[in-house]
Amino acid sequence: MTMHPSLQRAFAQKRALKVISGLMNFDADRVAAVVRAAERGGATFVDIAADPNLVRLSKQLTNLPICVSAVDPNQLAAAVVAGADLVEIGNFDAFYAQGRRFEAAEVLELTGQTRALLPETTLSVTVPHILELDQQVQLAEELVQAGANLIQTEGGTSSQPNHAGTLGLIEKAAPTLAAAHAISRAVTVPVLCASGLSDVTAPMAIAAGAAGIGVGSAINRLNNEVAMIAVVRSLVEALERQSVSILP
Repeated sequence: MTMHPSLQRAFAQKRALKVISGLMNFDADRVAAVVRAAERGGATFVDIAADPNLVRLSKQLTNLPICVSAVDPNQLAAAVVAGADLVEIGNFDAFYAQGRRFEAAEVLELTGQTRALLPETTLSVTVPHILELDQQVQLAEELVQAGANLIQTEGGTSSQPNHAGTLGLIEKAAPTLAAAHAISRAVTVPVLCASGLSDVTAPMAIAAGAAGIGVGSAINRLNNEVAMIAVVRSLVEALERQSVSILP
């Protein structure tokens, strides 16, 4: 299995930015807007719902690597046939509001099933933040043994900031930052810190040990494509500043 070269470089430089259109977002116009913003804003790759039609659409709009997200291995496999470059088991945030939980055993089982279907495809897996931190670390280690090439963290959508402004942004990102810190020290694969991040907390994710970040709602909830591009660029610049600051 060979990871897309541009992803390898970005993770090695600790400046990867994944723009997420949403696991439940099947609106072609909305997905297209997010993909174009990711391209024009300088993101590393995009993450879309695992739908073959959306994959084909996205491939027409960008040369960025296309990641697809789902919790069904067969959907991921169909999207790879359509041209997806890598797959993600997760972006579980969309399910928590419905009362759907993902426990460690199920995530591990889904990983095994997906790896069996897609033995040569780069595989990212989200570690559910509903697990205690030590359980998240243990699961991450087991996921790597099961064939995961990337580990993604989460937690922002369930955090409850008590303050506005910068302090509130830091509070919102705290769960995923904590997970990135703990997991990155336990596994040898890149860790992508996602969920609840902003240009304020993106550098904190890298300082915590992540090799990149994933950002969704801060971009995909905007109705103006120019505003989306501006947010993507602000995140890219935040990562670049952090990358420069940690060079020897």
